[in-house]
Amino acid sequence: MRKLLGALAAIACASVTFWTAAASATSGAHFFKDTSATVTDNGALSIFIDEAGVGQQTDDFTLDWTATADYGCINGGGNHPRAANKSTTTTSGSSSFSESPINGRVRATVTAGGTPPAPSNGFTCPGGQRLVLADVSYSATLTDTTNGDSAPTLTASRTFFTFT
Repeated sequence: MRKLLGALAAIACASVTFWTAAASATSGAHFFKDTSATVTDNGALSIFIDEAGVGQQTDDFTLDWTATADYGCINGGGNHPRAANKSTTTTSGSSSFSESPINGRVRATVTAGGTPPAPSNGFTCPGGQRLVLADVSYSATLTDTTNGDSAPTLTASRTFFTFT
């Protein structure tokens, strides 16, 4: 009987040690697996988040971004007249949001910023032409503020019109 109780006590101790080690091993193992950035059809920044090892608690994120956009004028035929009528604008922003993990993993898509604002320097198009977003490029930093982890710097760009 004594040997049986000793064996059961040893198994119980080993089990507690194993589960404690397993639980603590995952507490620092979070990582961004396949996080990426793209530009939507309207020029907004879209971020796909894939972060694993985060446990089951809600994760809070901060997204800081900078956009550089070129605007220009096109005529009714969709062509860019040979002129210097284009302008570059730079803007930045930050947003915070929360995501709920499923089985210790956050997979979500968030859109930030919207279409970059048109130039505010008085830039206008001549009569018969309209202002269009020619291209935009983004640089963004995504931080998991719950776990203190950041994804590598994300970049994305898209060209809508090419001005010659």
